Amino acid sequence: MNFKRVLVLSPHTDDAELGAGGTIARFLEEGKELFYAGFSICEISVPDGLPKDTLKKECLNSITAMGIPHDKFTVGDYKVRTFPEHRQEILEDLIKLKKLYSPDLVLVPSSQDMHQDHGVIYLEALRAFKKDASIWGYEHPWNNLTFTTDIFVQLSSDHLERKIGALKQYLSQRQRSYMEERNIRALACTRGSQLDLLYAEAFELVRMIY
Repeated sequence: MNFKRVLVLSPHTDDAELGAGGTIARFLEEGKELFYAGFSICEISVPDGLPKDTLKKECLNSITAMGIPHDKFTVGDYKVRTFPEHRQEILEDLIKLKKLYSPDLVLVPSSQDMHQDHGVIYLEALRAFKKDASIWGYEHPWNNLTFTTDIFVQLSSDHLERKIGALKQYLSQRQRSYMEERNIRALACTRGSQLDLLYAEAFELVRMIY
């Protein structure tokens, strides 16, 4: 469990912070080397009147707020909801990331995530990393009909505040219900309450290599 190099996969900008922002904050505090790889800057999700690269800039602000160096951040330009058409290219991208970073833990969307892009990242990450790294699936309740809470990561108040602070950088997405601070806090409280903790994030165990 003494992971040293963590790769966080975010299908779209903000997915990783929503699913694992508190855990990212804790891992960084513990001195783990952490890499963030996004796959889409979601140009069609940018509100009218804003530059098309708005979400890329907001993502950079978010990882800065989290404390992730920009040289450990990458983002692709796949179009939203077209990932199934690009499975092979995405797999090749993931293999490049494996060779570049050699992670021993990879965070991905859960196996039960219904979003088509998230499902592709999950499956192709499993193909790319199944022999080399442990894999945890993070939850997005709005996309999950079911979710298996195999792993709990205890969070401090500071970890949760850093997650919330990072998500506040996505000004163009603040109208979305999952971006509301009360909902972010509620999920952290719910997962914490399952273990009599103040806050926690839960993960599906996809693969464990120890």
